[in-house]
Parts: sequence; structure tokens; C-alpha cells
Amino acid sequence: MRFRMPAEWEPHRTTWVAWPHHEPDWPGKFEAIPWVYTEIIRTLADHEPVNILCHDRDTIGRVGLALDAHAVRRDRVTLHEVPTDRCWLRDSAPTGVIDAHGHVTLLDWAFNGWAKYSNWQQDAGVGPAVATLASLPRQEPRRQDTQARIVLEGGGIEVNGQGLLLVTEEWLLSGSQVRNSGLDRAGYERIFHEWLGISQTIWLGEGCLGDDTHGHVDDVARFVSPDTVVVAVEEDPNDGNHPRSMDNLRRLEAAAADADSGPLTIVRLPFPRPVLMDGERLPASYANFYIANGLVLVPTFNDPNDRVALNTLAALMPAHRVVGIHAVDLVWGLGTLHCLTQQEPTPL
Repeated sequence: MRFRMPAEWEPHRTTWVAWPHHEPDWPGKFEAIPWVYTEIIRTLADHEPVNILCHDRDTIGRVGLALDAHAVRRDRVTLHEVPTDRCWLRDSAPTGVIDAHGHVTLLDWAFNGWAKYSNWQQDAGVGPAVATLASLPRQEPRRQDTQARIVLEGGGIEVNGQGLLLVTEEWLLSGSQVRNSGLDRAGYERIFHEWLGISQTIWLGEGCLGDDTHGHVDDVARFVSPDTVVVAVEEDPNDGNHPRSMDNLRRLEAAAADADSGPLTIVRLPFPRPVLMDGERLPASYANFYIANGLVLVPTFNDPNDRVALNTLAALMPAHRVVGIHAVDLVWGLGTLHCLTQQEPTPL
């Protein structure tokens, strides 16, 4: 194994985000979104440096004004002019991995707009741009069979930093929004082993309702320590997330008892009430939290389960400050906190 993908709670050199500018992602609500981002960056900057990709020179000026209005620590924030289509850097930005010498390499997966959207060409350039700005080596993972670049998104992979990876069958093995034609379960597991240092892949079933990525794992199950997984569980049998979440729970419980992947502690995380906009079910999930240096940012939805989720995560990660970020407007863009961030690990 050439590389190891660190767990999200391992030290970061910085967090990368992209400033929102694609108004059609939040029809009728876009004006609120930059202010949500400003609060996210204000909180992050108290814990680690933040690098912001700005679509153009005018955006840089607007971002500066917003950061100053919210008293963001400007000594911890750097703005870069890098054009993007959308702001979901979890999927378009490269994945930081550690080599045998403790050095960081950025894995620049191919990006194709989640095999759904047509405007992704500028996002496909984010990897080279971040590597240049970070002064880090970049590699383009390729398939052994065809030598084609591998299409993957960071929101679809979840690791514990010690050889375990969570992924869903819906994302990679179904016939919808196909990322890599012809790749089967064994082929993906070889890729995870070769590029991410994974010894055991735990295949879950489906993602949550409303997820336009078709099954990203970061809305349904996350590691909070090497041997603890939180899984989003919908208790209401009349809710469409109930059968999906119960299937994922059963799969995790089976993995927890397996000698290769366990022992694992499985902790249930609730879903919030169904969040709807114009009749559309949105992918509202507390599992889309982001772990920074000494900090956990958690999406909240004006729901009684906000308190349950925050308390659950605070109990599981007592060394971290747990902060809720209002995400009812943000999730109208079909993503929240984990989707919009990408960590750059600290070299060992």
C-alpha cells in the first residue's frame, strides 16, 4: 500500500472551501447562503486555517466584506481566484493521503458532475488548482484494466484511518449515475486498497432520500473514532428513510461482529423531521457533520432532534467543541457541511 487516507479527526493543515456563486442551486434562497458560509468559516477559522476558492475577482471583494462583517479571523483565511461550477469541494477537490514517509499527496479523482449535471468542467480543474496552491504533489488515480481515470467523490468514501472504509452499493454498484462503467465490487475494493490503504470495505445499501448524488455515505454513516460508527436511523416506519436506514444498521451490526472489520461500536443518530421545499424532500441529515481540529460542525434543522444529535456527537467526541450550524436554507442546495468542506491533512 503506497498511501493511507487519514481519518477526518487526524490533524489538518487547512480546510478548503469554495464560495457559493451558482444561484440555481438555491432557487429563491440564494441571498442567505453566503451568510451561512460566513458563519461556517468564522467558526472554522478559530480552529484551523481556511482556504477559500473564489470564482472571480469580484467574488474575492464580496467575500472580504462578508468576512469582515462577521468578524472572521482574517489571519487564518486565504482567498484564491479559482473558477468553479459549484461549491461542493468534498467531491470536486482532491483527497489528501499520507505516504510511507509521512508526506501528503493529493489524489485528484476524475469528476463528472456526479454523472448527472452537464456543467462540471470548471470543477474538474479544482484538483490541479488546489495542488498548485498547496504546493503538494498530485496524482490522478487510474484503472488497472483500461488506464482510464477513476471517477470518485469524497462524499462517497468514509474511513477510520486504520484500514476500514464505508461505502454504499447504491453509489457505485447500481445502474444509475454510473461513475466507472464495468467496475464491480472487487474492482472498487482493489482501488480502495491501492490508493487509500484500505484492508476491509464495509458495503452499506442506500443513502438517504433526496440525495442527488445517488447514495453518498456521508449522509448515512460516519466514523467518529477508529472503532465507533454513527449511523442515521429513521425510527418512523412510515418514512421512506426507515427501510434504508434499518438495512444499513443491520449491515453495520454484521460488520461489527466480523473478525476482519470488528469489533465496532454502532451508535444511532436520529434523522430530523422531513425537510421539504416546493414539495421536494431534501437530504437533511445530521451525519453530514464535519470534523476539524478540535471542532465538529453539525447541521441543524430547527427540530427537537437537533439537541439529540448534538449531545450524541458531543458525548462521542469529548475532546472536540461541537457547534450546530443552521442548515435549513443550505440543504436546499442538496448538501450541507461535509459536502462543502475538504480537509488537507498535516504531514506526519
